Amino acid sequence: MRHKKIPRDTTRANVKKEMAQPRMARSARIAERNLDTWRIRDQPSTTMLGTVARIIPPRPSKPETVQIAIDRADFRHRDLRIENSLTDENGDEVKLKKGAHVEVTVAAKNVSRHN
Repeated sequence: MRHKKIPRDTTRANVKKEMAQPRMARSARIAERNLDTWRIRDQPSTTMLGTVARIIPPRPSKPETVQIAIDRADFRHRDLRIENSLTDENGDEVKLKKGAHVEVTVAAKNVSRHN
C-alpha cells in the first residue's frame, strides 16, 4: 500500500495560514471555545431508579424526610435522604409514600476538566 505524498507547498501554506493568526494562550482558547453558542455543554448528570424505603417523621428541628434506596448504587451509598416536600409539574405540593418508585437525577453544578 502506497501513501500519497503531500506536496510541500500545501504543508507550507497550512503553516503560513496558522502563523498568520494571532497567538493566543491556552486558557484564552478554552474560554473562546466555551463562549461558542453551538458548543454549550449540558450539565453532567445521571438518572437512577429508586424506591422509597422509609418515611422519617418530623422532629421539632427537622422536617419530614424520606429515605430512598437507589437500585444501581453500591451497598454503602445506596440510601439517600431528602425532605418530603416536593412540587409536581402543576406547582402543587406532594409527598412521597413508602414503596413509591422514583427517578433520582444527580447533576453537577460546576465541572472542571484537567487535561
